[in-house]
Amino acid sequence: MRSNNCGDLRTKDIGSNVLLCGWVDRCRDHGGVIFVDLRDSSGTIQITIDPDQGKELFTKAESLRNETVIQIKGQIRPRPDEAINKKLGTGTIEVLAEELTVLNAVRGNLPFAVSIHDEEPIREEIRLKHRYLDLRRERMNKNLRLRHQTIKAARSFLEKEGFLEIETPILTRSTPEGARDYLLPSRVCGGEWFALPQSPQLFKQLLMIGGLEKYYQLARCFRDEDLRADRQPEFTQLDIEMSFVTQEEIIKLNENLISAIWKETKGIKLPKPFPRLSWDEAMNRFGTDRPDTRYGMELKDVSDIFKGIGFKVFSNAIDKGGSVKCITVPNGNESISNVRIKPGGDIFSEVQKVGAGGLAFIRVRESEEIDTIGAIKDNLNDDQKLRLLEKTAAKPGDLILFGAGETVIVNKALDRIRQYIARELDLIPKSSDEIWNFIWIVDFPMFEFNAEENRYEALHHPFCAPNQNDLNDDNNNQEELEKKLPKARAQAFDLVLNGLELGGGSIRIHNAELQKTVLKTIGLPLKEAKNQFGFLIEALDMGAPPHGGLAFGMDRIVMLLAGEDSIRETIAFPKTQQARCLMTKAPSQVSNSQLDELHVESTWTEPE
Repeated sequence: MRSNNCGDLRTKDIGSNVLLCGWVDRCRDHGGVIFVDLRDSSGTIQITIDPDQGKELFTKAESLRNETVIQIKGQIRPRPDEAINKKLGTGTIEVLAEELTVLNAVRGNLPFAVSIHDEEPIREEIRLKHRYLDLRRERMNKNLRLRHQTIKAARSFLEKEGFLEIETPILTRSTPEGARDYLLPSRVCGGEWFALPQSPQLFKQLLMIGGLEKYYQLARCFRDEDLRADRQPEFTQLDIEMSFVTQEEIIKLNENLISAIWKETKGIKLPKPFPRLSWDEAMNRFGTDRPDTRYGMELKDVSDIFKGIGFKVFSNAIDKGGSVKCITVPNGNESISNVRIKPGGDIFSEVQKVGAGGLAFIRVRESEEIDTIGAIKDNLNDDQKLRLLEKTAAKPGDLILFGAGETVIVNKALDRIRQYIARELDLIPKSSDEIWNFIWIVDFPMFEFNAEENRYEALHHPFCAPNQNDLNDDNNNQEELEKKLPKARAQAFDLVLNGLELGGGSIRIHNAELQKTVLKTIGLPLKEAKNQFGFLIEALDMGAPPHGGLAFGMDRIVMLLAGEDSIRETIAFPKTQQARCLMTKAPSQVSNSQLDELHVESTWTEPE
């Protein structure tokens, strides 16, 4: 139906006869000559329709509406100098139309303008409801092409490294992996259920036991959890697993993979190796294991300065095993008022969202005198004031914000405020092309304690191998192993970019007895462990090699490469934050006969 793509034509094609197809981006009538911008997925070219080419042709052109699908036959010619459009690759040429065929007309009212010339913002729910129109727009077209380019670069790199692309099941069994499963009733096996995979974790380990050694997959994963801008109920994961590797080898390979993607998609050569932080250092300095290192305001632990002082909010927190930490806001005296920090203010509200009671603060005045420190000055002697200023590197005009209490809550509160203030004060570089702060977080704890349930939980997942140095290589003594394991570090690692986790991985447990001990540590009795993971435990006893791997969130990687704020802008047909598809109206009700076939009954009742 066409000889060329619209956006591919250039000056070298002048004089050529072409047959083009596409959508009418817009029409302009200039003194009896009609100009049509014709758009396809490759770009846009100007079509000139001159009345001298025939009355029937011109009459057809007069009735064209935006987004009408047409076919044009004509000849490429140069544009007049005054009509050259330097913003378009095709801006120096045009097509003089000889024939015009309407392939499909637009009969209804368009819910929004698709034209690249229309920069009007459109409500997201309207865009998602009519996603097929939104996909025609330059923004989405560009993002999905970038997604393709990213996946292509990853595939090319991994295949050169000898990896095999292997698919794992979508219908599997429900296993506790941290998030809610999507469940599907079985028609054939009445009363039993499939689960959609949260990740291919167990299957890729079984592939290593099966001797495949190097596996990768663009895996579809499903998690029934609350949504955010960078989270969807179904998402794509670049899943990688290898046998006979160390943590260092996995990290090096994935640094090279990420570098290949950035080189291919952005033309950027990333410096290697990427910096590393231990989990402990990340939490101490930033209050999070996903630190954004593009700006300062790092957390400072000042518990040693405030221990035993008369300011009971601080001293009591320390006496109870908590801590006092702070961040220094540059020139914060000018930009942040007391009202915003006190109850009812926006900064106060932010820390309340993570369970903190509030923030204390000190303003460093313009005077060089130490005793001009603000609210807490009466509780500090001169030596303590000097140590505080030295530790925080606070200057006149700076604001110091304090959190006191349980260290976990203090970290969450100051991390949240650090990010909140950095956005407000424009401390984060606006162009991500200038700064790509990759950082590996390593030496995660194996477990964290859930006080509500009075048990340990795996910080990553229960298949991460512990650091043998923390066990003193004493795996033969079961009692000692069970005693040391809860405090051990995991051979786990996350790659973080500009405050967002790109992916995580670990060396896996390849010893069945150690795996059973880890499951026991998280409160899974042996009988239950065999019921849930018996196939894996049995396989580990059949000559499982040492193995490990990593998985990247591809939607998030493309979001960052595209400079978008939401992964919905990098997925062709995403869901809303209520996990709904506005276009197809999924999820939807089904008939009782369908439910009967599946041996299930709905208990849902509409709320009053």
